[in-house]
Amino acid sequence: MYAIVEIAGQQFKVAKDQKVYVHRLPEAEGSKVTFDKVMLIEDKGNVTIGAPAIEGAGVTAKILGHLKGDKVIVFKKKRRKGYRKKNGHRQFLSEIQIESIAASGVKAAKKAEPKKAKAEAKTEAPAKEVKAESNDLSSMTVAELKALAKERGISGYTSLKKAELIEVLSK
Repeated sequence: MYAIVEIAGQQFKVAKDQKVYVHRLPEAEGSKVTFDKVMLIEDKGNVTIGAPAIEGAGVTAKILGHLKGDKVIVFKKKRRKGYRKKNGHRQFLSEIQIESIAASGVKAAKKAEPKKAKAEAKTEAPAKEVKAESNDLSSMTVAELKALAKERGISGYTSLKKAELIEVLSK
């Protein structure tokens, strides 16, 4: 059984008990991570393909350690011009071990929470504007000031600079 899963922006073909080096993950060493962007699962000849990901599928892995990759030398030169640049780079990596591949039953609660937070942020935005208006207009962004000017019915606010907007709104 194997799966093609997206981990840290890259797609990997993984199997159970396989060790993989991926771009550095924010979780601590020894913690377990679940990846829910599974593109394909193969189980005993039965292939399931997602569009783009399989709903409810997930890959669970354990972070074994954080390390740095091999040094990569970047050397640039233009002949007969005296131009030479030498630069090096070491990529930050995480070593993970795949513990299980589940075709269904993985909770997608992590995706639902940000949507709720965005919906709550939209409902709280007018309350924040009222508080910011009473506190100080200079702490607001130009976009917020223009939105406030539009609400108050001030004409010609689109061509005004921040200082001019604050002056017009404070009157």
